[in-house]
Amino acid sequence: MKVQFDPAALVAARFLVVAEASPGLLSRLLQPFAKRDLTPDAMRATREGETMRAEIALHALEARLVHLIAGNLGQVIGVRGVQTLLSEAEEDRLAA
Repeated sequence: MKVQFDPAALVAARFLVVAEASPGLLSRLLQPFAKRDLTPDAMRATREGETMRAEIALHALEARLVHLIAGNLGQVIGVRGVQTLLSEAEEDRLAA
């Protein structure tokens, strides 16, 4: 049985970013969302010495945008790594 991927489906996405701590980092991390007219539902960042760890979450994001945003985050100056976590969109869970 083949499962069909629906790129318009909504998913809850969290982007976990590890980067070099710098004054402009947080605003640069928001640019991939802003240029798509998206506002993250949550953002958390902590500094550990010279390293910054950031988590950016959206509760309902089109599945087709996940890899594009992750790729853009990976291109931000100072970013060492990006991990993406997906789950069912909040809207889908509430409707069930």
